[in-house]
Amino acid sequence: MYVPSAPYVSPGDTAWQLTAATLVGMMSVPGIAILYGGLVKRKWALNSVMMVLYAFAVVLLVWVLWGYNMGFGSPARLGPGILSNLVGRPGPVLGSAAEIGRARIPLLQGALPPLRFGGSALIYFQFVFAGISPVILAGAVLGRMNFKAWMLFVPLWSTFVYSVNAFMLWGGGWLAQLGAVDYSGGYVIHVAAGVSGYVAAAVVGPRLAADREHFPSNNLIMALAGAGILWLGWNGFNGGDPYFANADAAAAVLNTNLAAAGALLTWLFLDVFSQGQASLVGAMNGMIAGLVAITPAAGFVNGTGAIAIGLLSGAVPWFTMNKLGSLSLFRKVDDTLGILHTHAIPGALGGLLTGVFADPRMLEYLGSKGTAAFAVTGALYGNPAQLEKQALALLVVVVYDALATFGLLKLVSLLVPLRLGESALLLGDQAVHGEGPAAPEGQPARTGALPVRE
Repeated sequence: MYVPSAPYVSPGDTAWQLTAATLVGMMSVPGIAILYGGLVKRKWALNSVMMVLYAFAVVLLVWVLWGYNMGFGSPARLGPGILSNLVGRPGPVLGSAAEIGRARIPLLQGALPPLRFGGSALIYFQFVFAGISPVILAGAVLGRMNFKAWMLFVPLWSTFVYSVNAFMLWGGGWLAQLGAVDYSGGYVIHVAAGVSGYVAAAVVGPRLAADREHFPSNNLIMALAGAGILWLGWNGFNGGDPYFANADAAAAVLNTNLAAAGALLTWLFLDVFSQGQASLVGAMNGMIAGLVAITPAAGFVNGTGAIAIGLLSGAVPWFTMNKLGSLSLFRKVDDTLGILHTHAIPGALGGLLTGVFADPRMLEYLGSKGTAAFAVTGALYGNPAQLEKQALALLVVVVYDALATFGLLKLVSLLVPLRLGESALLLGDQAVHGEGPAAPEGQPARTGALPVRE
């Protein structure tokens, strides 16, 4: 049966929003799932994939039941001043009005042109960002976190950390009102996941000494497949955030790829000329760092700015991972896949560089007469104040997320241990999930419900 669209609906905007959301969703499942599954030691491959799969699923329910309105709904008004614009009022978005009615962000009404698709498109698009955030965080605690603790921690973190960040910067909250910007999640997603992951790694404790010293990737070709899905999926990550299928969306996609290529090549050159070998893992790290760094800037900078961000985001995280990472200060915390270096640091760098390279002629939206409805001007174009706003937002996100994550982990630890027991740490997937390629000595491996003899 043909159902005509409401007059405000743009088929092009709607189709692109749903396509972009699907691309971002694929970055988590299967993208990061098989990236992590390929990068970790063989005995932790299944557990790593399961942590990703669980997080993606549970956040969807959290999001539609209360998280979306906490991030993009009406303000909760917790008190005077800053407290009035920290987070949205929780509530479900499951009724026909929310799903079929016009998509709206209450605090941004009038600040951007009316959106031209239904609420479901915005709800789902924003979910895939909420879903990928704890998925990224998982990379810091692979190989030792109790899966039961993970099951409790993820919905709590999504509620009290992610949704608050989203409201403050994207939902029209306090930091947005101060003038700070984050095009597609450099702060809201990557700094948050990187900082929270590092705190979690410190609180949960390190892997077994043997695992930490010898943790070979079990399938680098599979990991590359996951990384490739991330690279191309990022077209939706940054290209969908203008909320319109317009010229700025296309520019954001081009800038995303420019930065990724620049960072990958920078990391690769540094590996070759500093360590004598071209590393596939290093190239993937560089690619991810470039994608992360351009995320807060993608539609605000021009191509020159994107390449500059790419080159810097290949060099700075390479230095922190390969040089500073060997210092005892960093070695005390066992960040399994270096999420601090590949997400928090490039996310922070990209957010600050947005305050430098933002070109006011790169318009996110155009008004009805072709004039700018919203534009950002960086220090390079005469507005150093933007860099100050970006720095303040970074400080707020880092401090709040670190403290909130620490508190949530301590709360979870009152209910279940955060860390797996020693026997489970020795066996890995078989002990945690009862399945996987490596069986305990003297017992058959189990896949599904059927025992399999080797």
